[in-house]
Amino acid sequence: MLYRRFGRTELQMPVFSCGGMRYQHSWQDVAPEDIPQKNQENLEATIRRAVALGINHIETARGYGTSEIQLGKVLPTFERSELIVQSKVSPRANPNEFSQTVELSLANLNLDYLDLLGFHGINNAETLDYSIRPGGCMDAAKKLQAQGKVRHIGFSTHGPTQVIVDAIASNLFDYVNIHWYYIFQDNWRAIEAAAERDMGVFIISPSNKGGNLYSPPPKLVELCKPLSPMVFNDLFCLSHPQVHTLSLGAACPSDFDEHMKVLPLVEKADEVLPPILERLEQQAIATLGERWYRTWQEGLPDLQSTPGNINIAIALWLGNLVEAFDMIEYAQSRYNLLGGASHWFPGNKADHLSRFDLTESLKNSPHAKTIPKRLAKIHEKIGGADVKRLSQQ
Repeated sequence: MLYRRFGRTELQMPVFSCGGMRYQHSWQDVAPEDIPQKNQENLEATIRRAVALGINHIETARGYGTSEIQLGKVLPTFERSELIVQSKVSPRANPNEFSQTVELSLANLNLDYLDLLGFHGINNAETLDYSIRPGGCMDAAKKLQAQGKVRHIGFSTHGPTQVIVDAIASNLFDYVNIHWYYIFQDNWRAIEAAAERDMGVFIISPSNKGGNLYSPPPKLVELCKPLSPMVFNDLFCLSHPQVHTLSLGAACPSDFDEHMKVLPLVEKADEVLPPILERLEQQAIATLGERWYRTWQEGLPDLQSTPGNINIAIALWLGNLVEAFDMIEYAQSRYNLLGGASHWFPGNKADHLSRFDLTESLKNSPHAKTIPKRLAKIHEKIGGADVKRLSQQ
């Protein structure tokens, strides 16, 4: 395993973390006796495989259903000082509720302290305010820290880049869990801001949210050769020293195997990546057209300025992925979350496009005349039944 200094926490963080949202029994809390033994055995085998590989950072959240309570049966069997344990709790308007939930997480995990406590879902101005205002959840977290129940405090985010940058600028957090990978690089500005503050940087779900790379389309497989798309994306992320660890949401012990192929390549990234990056870019330009490829994001409105709260940027981005790389399954799974995922994936689909006049909101876009037709085509191709977030299922 390779390790990187996790910013000002000074923790030696493995470049892969064991994320805790794919191996648990249920996304809802259930009584311990209702958890099937087979599922518990698989979870324990997954954790033991991770630790045997040197992946000693175990990451979960109170919002991951039975994940914490199941981990609570296995984590105490390891030497505590050899593990880095992170759980996450959503910020609340009432900081006492936040503190009580952290205490519940500790009880579920059967641990005396968390190495890393993440504020789960600083996704908008409201959740940021709950977190950092005087007397808010950060003050509550600091009290827990003073009591020795929390070592380091960070945040996890699915929010727009500016909200992330604002949270980082508070200088109250030691690390950030953030979305950033080859197909979605919008948050690089936030990663640079985190590096300037010497914060740890943890990449959320690079294999799932980063393109459903457990089952990539044949075109993407071909373009990424001689690497698999999963190995390519891992290497792309780790080729940036500002990135410290990637979350591997393993569902079973063998899910780590493909990722391990990255480790001997990290020092050779400058040789291995450029031909693949060139091929991917040329494919995107060939299918999308160079002008669109270079400028499609320019002048797009924010959600508040868009009639019907249509998430134009997300829809166009997913349309690009379908057109360039045949990433239809991934695009459908993300696009159809729109309208039902609240601040975790905000905005609506373009399913009622004819009801709205986008002229004013698109006035700063060089593609104002073509975007409405493009949105209609994208919706026709990938629109479908609404998809719920995993935690809602």
